[in-house]
Order: sequence, then structure tokens, then C-alpha cells
Amino acid sequence: MYLDPAKKQEIFGQYGKSNTDTGSAESQIALFSYRISHLTEHLKENRKDYTTARALTQLVGKRRALLNYLYDRDINRYRAIIKALGLRK
Repeated sequence: MYLDPAKKQEIFGQYGKSNTDTGSAESQIALFSYRISHLTEHLKENRKDYTTARALTQLVGKRRALLNYLYDRDINRYRAIIKALGLRK
């Protein structure tokens, strides 16, 4: 399994307020970004896996909605997570 509980704890600890901070927008965005990168690699090898392609599109939409939420609520937190994850060129 590509995403075990230890990896989740690591992501939450790095981008959230603590290892158990699963609800903050930053930690969710980081988790979605990790999953998006994993699915992207999978789709490079399995181009006809349409179910995974749909799941990837949904994840990107969820991450976009959370980023929009952060942008509206707290621009500094938005800029920090964008810079930490390297989402914008």
C-alpha cells in the first residue's frame, strides 16, 4: 500500500500543526498533493485506467477548493502552503 498510517503521520506532522492535525486545510492539501503525485505516476504507466483518471480529477478539484478557501480566508497561509509544496511555477 502506497499510503500507510506512518506516511500520513509524517505528512500531517510536516504540514499541519501536529501529527494528529488531520483537519487543517494545509494538512489536507499536502495529503491530496501526495496522492495526486502518486496517481499521476500510475497513469503514466497505465494510460487506459479511466477510473484512476477520474479519481485524479476529483482529487485535483478537492485540492483546488481547499486552496480557494485558504486564499479567501488567510492569504498568508495560502502563500506558505503553495511555497512549501511547490504548486505554482
